[in-house]
Amino acid sequence: MTIPFTHLLFLAILLFAMGAACAMTQKNLFMILIGVEVMLNAAGIAFVAAAMRWQDMNGQVMALFVMTVAAAEIAVALALIVCIQRRTRSTNADHCSMLKG
Repeated sequence: MTIPFTHLLFLAILLFAMGAACAMTQKNLFMILIGVEVMLNAAGIAFVAAAMRWQDMNGQVMALFVMTVAAAEIAVALALIVCIQRRTRSTNADHCSMLKG
């Protein structure tokens, strides 16, 4: 039994909306990072759903690229958050004015 394409796309849209809402409404840098990760996972689900729908492996390859980008993004973002937390003693996004040019 396979899951219908529309159900998978609905799940991807729902996850993306939840991640975007989390990233836009939270003040904590860790929660913003989690929201971005959820949005990347939703994109991966959409690629895999499209690959299943059209019987093409390109969608699964793109999902692997999305996972690779997510891993690189989490490493860089966590390093930045640790640096910011050491300087400001806070993970509040409003206290991050030192990154402005």
